[in-house]
Amino acid sequence: MIHCEGLVKIYKANELEVFALQGLDLHVEDGELMAIIGNSGSGKSTLLNMLGGLDRPTAGSLTVDGKDLMKFKERDFVKYKRESVGFVWQNNARNLIPYLTAQQNVELPILLNGRRKQQRARELLEAVGLTHRAHHKLQQLSGGEQQRVAIAIALANHPKLLLADEPTGSVDTRMAAQILELFRTLNRELGLTVVIVTHDPELARKVDRVVAIRDGKISSEMLRRKSYMEELAELAEDEKESHVEYAVLDKAGRLQVPHGYLEAAGFKDHRKARVELENGRIMLSPPEEG
Repeated sequence: MIHCEGLVKIYKANELEVFALQGLDLHVEDGELMAIIGNSGSGKSTLLNMLGGLDRPTAGSLTVDGKDLMKFKERDFVKYKRESVGFVWQNNARNLIPYLTAQQNVELPILLNGRRKQQRARELLEAVGLTHRAHHKLQQLSGGEQQRVAIAIALANHPKLLLADEPTGSVDTRMAAQILELFRTLNRELGLTVVIVTHDPELARKVDRVVAIRDGKISSEMLRRKSYMEELAELAEDEKESHVEYAVLDKAGRLQVPHGYLEAAGFKDHRKARVELENGRIMLSPPEEG
């Protein structure tokens, strides 16, 4: 579904250049449910904006659902955003129009494509469990209900890819769990590819793959040891870690090592390391003094 290779994004402010992405590689399979994590400024929201057709990479290659976004003209981006991708923002002011009801909000993107809006809107509100709140305006809905309306809007035009930027950032823990379960249901029943950007470690633990971004590049991946349903069945008796973490090597064999690891191992110069092969293992050690 998603193929990024050597993705670079440079923002220019006056004469200053800021590298938001520095040669990022990412591959996401069709029908995958995954999360992207990283500190503020790591580049994860920049990546999500590019996947959503809201921003264009400076260099590299970016293909989504077989479409080469690097070759897109402006009209191609409009068509892509209407037909191929759905977006859910953390801030509901970006998702919803406050003076419309829940159903009217969902009808609007359907109307733009000239389809039968009322029946489709009712189906989507039923899918997110809000049929009984269809004719309520936004101030009459809780934060979690508003976010579920936003998910229904994102699904209005049958996208193949759903992008969610901190979708549980403004709701409590119970509602966050319900929203994630809704993503899992949509992923399983509709075959929807779902990519979630989050700071929430609990949310990240419940998806099958977690990609960590550091300094504009993929630094590590965490893969689920067992299926989510198997893990739920064992949760009461076993508190083992749900994921195992792997460092990511780029095509040249380069590896990002966290600064904390280097400092703990006595690396005073973070630019150099001795690399040795010992009993089938690659060993890193600080350079010799002098």
